[in-house]
Amino acid sequence: MPHAELHYQSGFGNEFATEAVAGALPQGQNAPQKSALGLYTEQLSGTAFTAPRAVNRRTWTYRIRPSVTHKPFVEIGMGLIRSGPFNEAPTPPNQMRWNPIPMPDKHTDFVDGIVTLGGSGDPAMQVGVGIHLYAATASMRDRYFYNADGEMLIVPQQGPLRIHTELGILIVLPGEICIIPRGIKIRVDLEGPSRGYICENYGLPFRLPDLGPIGANGLANPRDFLAPVAAYEDREGEFRIVGKFLGRLWEAEIDHSPLDVVAWHGNYAPCKYDLARFNCINSVSFDHPDPSIYTVLTSPSVMAGTANVDFAIFPPRWLVAEHTFRPPWFHRNMMNEFMGLVFGEYDAKTEGFLPGGASLHNCMSGHGPDAETWEKASDAELKPVKLDNTLAFMFETQLPVRPTRFALETKILQHEYFECWQGLKKHFKDPTK
Repeated sequence: MPHAELHYQSGFGNEFATEAVAGALPQGQNAPQKSALGLYTEQLSGTAFTAPRAVNRRTWTYRIRPSVTHKPFVEIGMGLIRSGPFNEAPTPPNQMRWNPIPMPDKHTDFVDGIVTLGGSGDPAMQVGVGIHLYAATASMRDRYFYNADGEMLIVPQQGPLRIHTELGILIVLPGEICIIPRGIKIRVDLEGPSRGYICENYGLPFRLPDLGPIGANGLANPRDFLAPVAAYEDREGEFRIVGKFLGRLWEAEIDHSPLDVVAWHGNYAPCKYDLARFNCINSVSFDHPDPSIYTVLTSPSVMAGTANVDFAIFPPRWLVAEHTFRPPWFHRNMMNEFMGLVFGEYDAKTEGFLPGGASLHNCMSGHGPDAETWEKASDAELKPVKLDNTLAFMFETQLPVRPTRFALETKILQHEYFECWQGLKKHFKDPTK
């Protein structure tokens, strides 16, 4: 099906109702004694039954077979996927940066193409994150995947993803993101070599941040998030389901496609969002507002105002602040910052930070613009400037991101990263001397 022929439902966390075949969705109740069209009723719960209504997440599905009709799971190899607790190697306080991960030179689907750079916390404790890259060259044909450890925020950098989910189909392009809730099965098709980033959120589900003094409007608007309409597969054959559970990968045989939901209603569903629709808020006088003004989604922690993980972006925008150093300032932070670049240049690092690459600045590790950027920005004419053709993002976490052994030893690690600051010169002039 071409991209333009797909239909979506609009809204973040909305109560949706959709059926791929007329009459498949029961009216007036969730679990009739006999479902229409001979379908099975199955509820998918993303929160505890007794969670408050405002945050309760669940979806009723009406499917050709229930999810239990698979053979027992057996453990399989992890490849380069790792999970919390991240204790493979000591975590240095150094600033770190990586080049883009190379494309595989062999048949590699989305799951086999996932490589973990680091993370924090523990999925068993439902706190922390796993941070991954993916590089894939082949579609998943007869293999399906679900993640019981956390929801996945996927950020494509190269190549569109056609994600077949239990609840319908999403086409996700570079410049867009998608959220696959915990437990929902998917199959990912590619149109060619594809690469991107994944934030695996072990904590509370992502939600839109509070707007506070911004008021009722701005940042990411709920209506711009798109959920799929019902679209089922009625296929029989030899298939496999790969599940990520408690940090390990497991595989089970199944004789039919598990993406066989003919109708569903509820608010626990995958969605996608075009980052170009983000409404930036910024200074129109002087200085920088707090970077939280670029937050698209947040997973709260038990500490108010401190996120398990925030997803923030730095998209095209106007810079107009008067008598102000406009790139990001030098900074040491209680939070922990993992950054990626989808396209263009990041305004604090004009060299070395490449699309598809990544950087990590952990708790209290100093960071900021490189020497060349500082020099140019310090002498720049402060006229309004449109920062264009750029899209960087940040996963900012409460807990330090512990790199995997792969991340510390891979050839794509830029061991010379520290050198970008070594050219920062002394400019101090003591007026008493």
